[in-house]
Amino acid sequence: MQLRLTNIRLPVDVPEDALPVEVARLWGTSGSDFQRIRILRKSLDARAHANLQFVYTLQVDIDDARLAERLLLSPGAIVDREERFEEPESGNSPLAERPIVVGSGPAGILAAYYLARRGYRPLILERGDPVKTRVSAIRAFDRGGPHDEENNYLFGEGGAGTFSDGKLTCRMSGPDVDWVLRHFVECGGKPSIRYEYRPHLGSNRLPMIVRNFRRRIEAWGGEYRFRCRLEGLSIADGRLRGVLTSSGPIAASLVILAIGHSARDTYDQLHDADVPMEAKAFQLGLRIEQPQQAVNQFKYANAQYLRLLGAADYALTARGERDVFTFCMCAGGYIIPSISEAGMFCTNGMSNSRHDSPFANSGIVVTLDPTEFGASLPGTTRDAARGIHPLAGVRLQQRFESLAYRLGRGSYRSPLQQAVDFVNLRSPPPTRPDANPAPPCSYPRGAFETSLDQILPTAVARAIRAGLPIMDRSWGGAFLRDAILVGPEMRGSSPVRIVRDAISRQTPGIAGLYPVGEGAGYAGGIVSAAVDGLRSAKSIVHQFAPLEPR
Repeated sequence: MQLRLTNIRLPVDVPEDALPVEVARLWGTSGSDFQRIRILRKSLDARAHANLQFVYTLQVDIDDARLAERLLLSPGAIVDREERFEEPESGNSPLAERPIVVGSGPAGILAAYYLARRGYRPLILERGDPVKTRVSAIRAFDRGGPHDEENNYLFGEGGAGTFSDGKLTCRMSGPDVDWVLRHFVECGGKPSIRYEYRPHLGSNRLPMIVRNFRRRIEAWGGEYRFRCRLEGLSIADGRLRGVLTSSGPIAASLVILAIGHSARDTYDQLHDADVPMEAKAFQLGLRIEQPQQAVNQFKYANAQYLRLLGAADYALTARGERDVFTFCMCAGGYIIPSISEAGMFCTNGMSNSRHDSPFANSGIVVTLDPTEFGASLPGTTRDAARGIHPLAGVRLQQRFESLAYRLGRGSYRSPLQQAVDFVNLRSPPPTRPDANPAPPCSYPRGAFETSLDQILPTAVARAIRAGLPIMDRSWGGAFLRDAILVGPEMRGSSPVRIVRDAISRQTPGIAGLYPVGEGAGYAGGIVSAAVDGLRSAKSIVHQFAPLEPR
């Protein structure tokens, strides 16, 4: 019998390969009864700092009927009826051209991967460079080089996710999520990402994983075209007829639109073409950075936990008139520029797989509703009823990113302020961005002190100023003591949603257009974006027949 056992608590120093013996000990039986165990979930209970435990959910095969009956009497034990991943039958409608996938971020990669695997030979259009070239360009920029608008931390093979830490945390569950994680493992991810509560790939490993996905897609008949930017859609009689690109027009009746949340020029083009879009709530704020040692000291009462668990992380929420919460916490990480346009400045965070930086950083963000984006012209979609332009959130982002860039006089240095000074409304003395009086910071191109109120909407600055002391009290005064703030952090999620039908997954009035992922407003991270792309690919497979072999 296959059972699912939940809430199995074991000390963190118990290794995973000892699980059969330890689980058997809990039920007073032989370890041989629990040899066939699969970890479904593993999370850390850090509430008792001196006695940390891992909490497991396990799938076990039990041959002994009496033992199975005894286990079923235990709280949290059920007969496991694991959902199966649904592979749709291929449809009968013929395809005249290859399906096109625009963008090679998580949504685009998994959509293309599934289509290629099923014989549909997708064509992937990527505005940036292959990941190897992209890594070199980013390193050159970090050393002070010029910014390339097509090949940077946000654009290029793998999308923004390749250099934003590789966190695979996801509130979703089920067979589609497991399928995505399983194929991440097959392409180079560590096996534990399938069950860890906060799985993490690391920005140093992601380029290799992205490249491995591409190699499989190409081996199955898919094709990548780099430095090929979407510049418009050809639509006639309510159907997609092709795409206009920087490399010329391409005929297409099916396009998966996986553009990412920073393709602002593409949003403009889609809006001008009357593709239905709407403004949506999104998260923005600052990044906070502390010494990683301070986070470790707070989280780990026992010194051996650092060796067992690695750099400590945290997740905090300050409830109030407007909730403030940490986002994308990077233990042992770095603050990086998150820039896609000339004349703009924005920050993000990343960490490598070893979490070996002496710094810890996290977003400190709040959610803005479209009604708070400010005055804008009415849009052409249903948002017009509220007088909110679909791209009003994008314009708000651009406004404050432009202010941050001008404060740095075009140097791509980061505005910085001591956290306690920000909370207490103490502005630092004026300094030139080319001076370097700022405290130590992981941001690669340097920072300068200034008042961060200048680069945030007033409501956001007020909320963060109210929320940080609440977080600090939960840490007994240790959260802000040595902390700095940098910013702005504007790319927490997309401020735009491209409308699609919930069943067909296509844009109303444009048959063949499948908006997916974070850029379309339907995901909030690597895994949820990948699953969203996968589901649209499955919908295409269900309707259409594979392309004939070449």
